[in-house]
Amino acid sequence: GFMTRHERKIFDDLKSPHLKYWVPFVWFGNLASKARKEGRIRDSVDLQTMLNEMNKYRSWCSLLFGYDWVGIPLVYTQVVTLAVYTFFFASLIGRQFLDTDQGYQGHDLDLYIPIFTLLQFFFYAGWLKV
Repeated sequence: GFMTRHERKIFDDLKSPHLKYWVPFVWFGNLASKARKEGRIRDSVDLQTMLNEMNKYRSWCSLLFGYDWVGIPLVYTQVVTLAVYTFFFASLIGRQFLDTDQGYQGHDLDLYIPIFTLLQFFFYAGWLKV
């Protein structure tokens, strides 16, 4: 309902290797300028305000197109994988008990399976796969 059949045919026949999101913006700019010349838009300040808002929206569409065009490099995945495994192994070493032969006061032998460290690792590894 935003285009006539003739405009839709022109839009579909337009050859472009990329998305054609910019075509309606060009049409809008031309129609707004034509409306100003015909007196439908009374003041040039109003025309300028409309075109500024349209250009702001067009730049947002362009930014969105840029995000879609450039994929996430594989190095990010590799860095996150390395960080998860390094954190897990550092946690395994860092969360061990103290040597009781040294005679530390108030630190008894504490042998256990690090359940929460394992749960944390499984959570991060599962999150990594997502």
